[in-house]
Amino acid sequence: MRIISGRFRRRTLQANPGNTTRPITDRAKVILFDNIERFFKGQRVLDIFCGTGSLGLEALSRGAETCVFIEQDHRAFELLKANIAHVGATEIAVPWRVSALKSSLKPRGTLWYPYGLVFFDPPYVMLKDVRPGEPLYRMFLRLARPDITTEDVLVVLRGPECAEYTLPDCWQIERKMKVGSMELALIRKAYATPLPENQTDEDSGVESDEPQAGN
Repeated sequence: MRIISGRFRRRTLQANPGNTTRPITDRAKVILFDNIERFFKGQRVLDIFCGTGSLGLEALSRGAETCVFIEQDHRAFELLKANIAHVGATEIAVPWRVSALKSSLKPRGTLWYPYGLVFFDPPYVMLKDVRPGEPLYRMFLRLARPDITTEDVLVVLRGPECAEYTLPDCWQIERKMKVGSMELALIRKAYATPLPENQTDEDSGVESDEPQAGN
């Protein structure tokens, strides 16, 4: 696994062994970034279920301003930190070991949001839980808030071909791209979903942990 283009070009990245994460192939990454290049230059990026950081680091290499990486798996998180250090991106990347389902999506100590580009790459089995009443569905509602994502944000959802999921009405699929047995959905915001008046993330049961790089 490697960086394909940009200032970190040809730097190799470590991948998590086994089936915990599914590193994206070089071919799929080329197709994806050739199609979204106009969206991410100078943007603040959020990489959810980032694994060892391939997508977020590629975006940084190609001109994104900053990236917050969210990953809960301990082994993947340690490799993520190593990859960030290896390419020299420690000043523009925050690795955050936290559950994406409970995360506020806003790490304390940074002002790297609202995000203009979001990568959403969960374990494929979790996509069926993007439906009303489930934590992943509520995460998408939270993601649509104006304090978390910009009005013209682009969300890239990676899943298997013909994956079934139900996004909230505040999101709409603009385009789908098939690469082998994988499907990449490009999703745009239809409208923002602000918090109810006087309600905080903590009131909603959302955690806002510090992104501790050493954890």
